[in-house]
Amino acid sequence: MMCKLAFRNVKRMAKDYIVYFMTMAVVTALMFSFHTLLFSKDVQNLFQMDAMMSVMTGLATAFIVPIIAWLINYMVRFILEKRSREFGIYLLVGVKKKEIARLYFAENLLLGAGAFLVGMGLGLLFQQILLSIFYSMVQLDYKLHLEWNRNCILMTAACYLCCYLLALFRSQKKFRKMNIHDLMDSQRQNEEIKETHEKAKRWFLPLSVLFLVVFGVFLFCFKAWDTGVVIAFLIGLVLTIYLFYTGIAAWIACYVRKKGAAIYCGDALFLLRQFSSKIRTLRFTMGTLTALFTLAILGSSVAFMFNHFQNEVLVSKFPFDVQVYSSNVKDEFQQEIALLKQETAIKEIFTYKVYENETNQVNAYLYTHLKEFGSEYRNADGTPDWKKISKNEELAYCNYDTYMGLSDYNRLRTMIGLSEVQLKEDQYTIHIKDRVLNQTGDFSGRIKIQGTDGTLSFAGYHTEGFSQNGHNGGDYIIIVPDAVLAQMHPYYAELVADIKGEAPADLEKRLDDLEKDPDKISVQGHAMTEAASDDWDGEALGNSCSGSDTIVTYTAKNLVRDNLIPEVKYMLSSLMFPLFYIGLVFLCVALTVLSVQQLSDSVKYKFRYRVLSQIGYSRREIRRMIFKQLVGYYLCPACVALAISGLVCVYTGGKFDFYTGVQAAPATYFLISSALFFGIYLVYFIITYIGFCRNVEEQG
Repeated sequence: MMCKLAFRNVKRMAKDYIVYFMTMAVVTALMFSFHTLLFSKDVQNLFQMDAMMSVMTGLATAFIVPIIAWLINYMVRFILEKRSREFGIYLLVGVKKKEIARLYFAENLLLGAGAFLVGMGLGLLFQQILLSIFYSMVQLDYKLHLEWNRNCILMTAACYLCCYLLALFRSQKKFRKMNIHDLMDSQRQNEEIKETHEKAKRWFLPLSVLFLVVFGVFLFCFKAWDTGVVIAFLIGLVLTIYLFYTGIAAWIACYVRKKGAAIYCGDALFLLRQFSSKIRTLRFTMGTLTALFTLAILGSSVAFMFNHFQNEVLVSKFPFDVQVYSSNVKDEFQQEIALLKQETAIKEIFTYKVYENETNQVNAYLYTHLKEFGSEYRNADGTPDWKKISKNEELAYCNYDTYMGLSDYNRLRTMIGLSEVQLKEDQYTIHIKDRVLNQTGDFSGRIKIQGTDGTLSFAGYHTEGFSQNGHNGGDYIIIVPDAVLAQMHPYYAELVADIKGEAPADLEKRLDDLEKDPDKISVQGHAMTEAASDDWDGEALGNSCSGSDTIVTYTAKNLVRDNLIPEVKYMLSSLMFPLFYIGLVFLCVALTVLSVQQLSDSVKYKFRYRVLSQIGYSRREIRRMIFKQLVGYYLCPACVALAISGLVCVYTGGKFDFYTGVQAAPATYFLISSALFFGIYLVYFIITYIGFCRNVEEQG
């Protein structure tokens, strides 16, 4: 009997809680599809950094679960409040409280189980979409296949069930403490709003706006962002969000009480009182929704920036098909060449040397002028701190400045499709990362390069992609006429190759495995034969560097572009996908709370709209008033979230440009994220509006 009643009640509630049911199904589908990335053996076996995607997805899930728990608790409590009068009647007719609690528990379990099953079915579709996008981003072919990983299903179910059971047990505990009077009168309790100190509270509104302005000024002008300052501003920002709603509710209440001129314009009086009442009773909820909206927009915007970065940078970051480093300047790369000839069709292969002259003019200048760490390598009077520079704490640059002969440089430029550079015998040029040059500006007047017949004159910068993460220098390399190299020392040796077609998937690994050969001796991470080691004089130790990149730093002695780019894209995707995951879940949760709140009010306060009908308002006019009311409720947290996220997004985009040298166009990606955001927003708004009108008209 109780089961039949529970099932009937669920069917009866379905239309009222379709938004909640839909959201829980979508959240379940998202959790299941993203957990596929966490447990999929196929994904884990793709790259060496197989654990990164699992770790980031796991962290995202840990971040999301409390939000889902909050949503479920919110909804279960709402259902209890909505049906409290019904439960009170059950008590009046003699049904035991224990049986009512059991009925309530069963109803919610049925509702949750239905959403979970629908979500798992939908998750299979999401899974295929997600995997196809993921494989496409890492430049691999994806074959359609369903993955029913047991651990994936169990983790999704465990997260879902724990959140649901916790919310139900909390609500049951609350229900058992209520008496008939509480149940019958619960819907009237939220009507009792105490207006205290409203004149004082209204100042929270301008103070909140002022804090946001100060936050923006400090964000872009204040450089000393230590941990204490960051925490202080984050706490202040959270408090500001919640105080903003306290202030706006008090301001409206005071304005209505003073009978401002605008309240008599059209429907303003009714709408302002509705809005003020709702804001005062839901300050915490509205603040939380604003925070969730902000995180959702920021998450998607940052994800778009990473996607732009990987599409724009990676090809230029690794311009050569194959590149091999050796600290042994006498290495002839016989084993590597033999392997390349065996595994690939070589179009062109070239070996060369990078030189040094035991000076570090450019090194010192970059260490002391790059904005990332420049202040750490300067004395109080602004002069270089040579003691720190000599320790090379950042490992960004080699011990000495790196040089390359003009003929080798032009040979390399030709291999990657660049035009040759012309230099006179008394000139030099610098090939440097565009990002670094943007930070330092022209520094040619600060250095002196000695040629065969005196000081060389500067002939300009070149900023094309040139593999400057430890191979062709770190961040930069100085190009001089070949004759100048006679007075320098070989620093390390390099091999580059241009191959036909695509490199084998395991070519980089095969090159790395050469050093594992027992017949070879490993020197500075590079493998060489016994004969080569006998000829090696031990020069150029400690010459490794990586450059100053911070977003993506990939340093290795063997670089195979066709192997590397998918792996680096995998690493970036490990950041992008969890950000989208978090953003989507947060957005859906926030919109569900907002929607359900309004649908609940449509039934709870139906008499207000019945009064409007009795005094002459037409059905069309009432619908127009409902539309205006919902627009106000939906736009308020959205506009505050857009203001905060827009501010932070522009700041983040500037930092992204700073650390990567890529123009991330934060405004563009913010607009794209906002468009996506409002697209989902509009769907929830339409569903809420239709449901609100239906409830009002059915009741009235």
